[in-house]
Amino acid sequence: MKRRPAYPRTYSLLDVMTASPTDPTPAPKILHQLTRMYAGLRAIEQDQAPTTDDWRVCSDAVNLMETLVSQGHVADGSGLLMDAVKALAMAGRRHVAGGAIRLDGAGILAVRAVLEDYAAWASRCSSLVSRWSMRSSGRSRTRRR
Repeated sequence: MKRRPAYPRTYSLLDVMTASPTDPTPAPKILHQLTRMYAGLRAIEQDQAPTTDDWRVCSDAVNLMETLVSQGHVADGSGLLMDAVKALAMAGRRHVAGGAIRLDGAGILAVRAVLEDYAAWASRCSSLVSRWSMRSSGRSRTRRR
């Protein structure tokens, strides 16, 4: 059995401890996150063969929103968070079964709505809350290349 490579956490505990509780997350970091998330969704919607990395960045974003909602930092404004979770889970199962990574129409709308909720939250949250939520979600990771 092949062992999956370990991915380092995006933020270490030291990063969380030194984050500002009042200053917002820097705009370039937010822009980078949102660009990757929307590019992953676009690839799932339109590319011939979306990759697992496309699915992973969308799943990470949705899982992060789920963590933020459970911690009480943000409300599920669209009410579609669980629909997005289910849609991405179905896409993942479909891929494991040998199919393409695709979302149905309702799944696309749900994931897009959750990403919009995340974008609205990210523009006004503090660095501390952002880093702590990413670290505690256990899903937000970057790959070394």
